[in-house]
Amino acid sequence: MNYTLKVAEIRKETEDTVTLCFKQPGLKKIKYIAGQYLTLIFRINGRRYIRPYSFSSCPGVDTFLEITVKRVENGLISNHINDVVQVGDSIEVMPPMGDFIFEEGHGFKDVYFWGVGSGITPLLSIIKYILSEKTEVKVHLNYGNRSHESTIFKNQIDQLKERYGDRLTIRHFHTKLVIDEANPYLIQGRIDQDKALKILSDQSEHNGVAHYICGPAGLKESVKNAVQAKFGNLDHVYSEDFELVKDPKDFEDVHTQNVSLNFQGEKYTVEVVKGKSILEAALSADIELPYSCQTGNCSTCKGSMIIGEAKMIGLTKVRDDLSANEYLLCCTHPLTDNVHIEI
Repeated sequence: MNYTLKVAEIRKETEDTVTLCFKQPGLKKIKYIAGQYLTLIFRINGRRYIRPYSFSSCPGVDTFLEITVKRVENGLISNHINDVVQVGDSIEVMPPMGDFIFEEGHGFKDVYFWGVGSGITPLLSIIKYILSEKTEVKVHLNYGNRSHESTIFKNQIDQLKERYGDRLTIRHFHTKLVIDEANPYLIQGRIDQDKALKILSDQSEHNGVAHYICGPAGLKESVKNAVQAKFGNLDHVYSEDFELVKDPKDFEDVHTQNVSLNFQGEKYTVEVVKGKSILEAALSADIELPYSCQTGNCSTCKGSMIIGEAKMIGLTKVRDDLSANEYLLCCTHPLTDNVHIEI
């Protein structure tokens, strides 16, 4: 069941980033877990657009439901949110989803957060949860930006440091400016493997440590390589993925094919061009299939294969919850010319 939320406040975080603050519904409150995301639905010029945005708020800490959106060049929805959405507007949303959350029951003593730019959004949500609820856990935030001015949530992070200074260590990485070496918590350059290893150099205990990563592929690779080099494994390393990572080799047996879809009692035939997913092809044909994350992490776009062969490309997590004939259409590509799918 979808909800309609009213924008109670719009907070400008940086020159190109805003936070939408939604009032909780009066009757049925929306329950969510820190680190999850909220999927917004817009209709612009007669077409439906769906976009997931991570919560920057934390249940039990923040009054509003808050999502933070950075303007993306040529990004229709991110620009619409930054330029058009106003206080008082009502926006349709899907129920909260996502498994990029704090893993309970592991007895973590130290949790490292690694983020760049708008990747801070779900990290901040989880950080606020840990600081407010897990008094025995120490938090280490490593956050990369171009400069102070482009740092999203700078004021919130400063306030958390003031309140939880004994449990919260913050390292800012700036790529634009030359940094004064007298400030050990302001580091020149991006978060690379060597810098990550240096940060972890004092960490001798591995079992009580977790890592949460949200940012570009280079950040994930650097941090994972550092953790692997330091501890010899990647236990308790979690990452949030905003895009599918596609290897050109995976498409060697994929060709442009027509695919038959049965959706809400209607039958459609769409041409799926090599490199495009079945979901992308359907949306381009104005078939309003259900979807949300578009990265193979939720099941909103799940369909059942009636006949034909296809494969999923770009999944970063094993999906053992799907039956043999179930596919996530956001990452599914036809292999034969007789593919028929029911949604």
